[in-house]
Amino acid sequence: MTQLLRPNAGFSLIEVLVTLLLTTLGILGMVALQANGVIYTQDSIHRNAAIELSNDLAAIIRANPGEIVEQAEPPLLSGFKSESLFFKEESGSFSPALPAADSTADACAAPQTAQEQRDCWATRVFAQLPGAAEHLDQMHVCRKSDPASSCDNLGSTVEIQLAWAAKEGTCGAGLDYCTYRTRIDL
Repeated sequence: MTQLLRPNAGFSLIEVLVTLLLTTLGILGMVALQANGVIYTQDSIHRNAAIELSNDLAAIIRANPGEIVEQAEPPLLSGFKSESLFFKEESGSFSPALPAADSTADACAAPQTAQEQRDCWATRVFAQLPGAAEHLDQMHVCRKSDPASSCDNLGSTVEIQLAWAAKEGTCGAGLDYCTYRTRIDL
């Protein structure tokens, strides 16, 4: 009776299982990378929309200087108004208030007045930034003398901050919204 010794019995099976494990881990890593890519792409789209919208509001404000600056006598403008239909304090609201979303559709075809332009801009904000209506308290358009301070109605710098809904933790620890802030000097 001769017995054959096979010291490598099952070694090929272990190689196959290790290869399968490594391939599975690689595929899971690629899926996670793709999922994060989708999230970052959406975030980029919303940030670009916020940049465009804040630049549009800056252009509307500059096109209507009489709404934020006291008029001495033509063509001179002097002194900033303490209130403007463009300004919105943090946790405040625009004055006059924004109309209902369905009532601005006709006015947005060809806005004539500064208020119609502002209302059309706000309609675009709510359409392009997800959850913007729910995060209206985090948005502001106001004069600020210091970027670190709250709206103080001093100086010639207007700060525009837009906010939109985001996955929690995407834009800061514990936050469920992102913000974009820009400052323009008038």
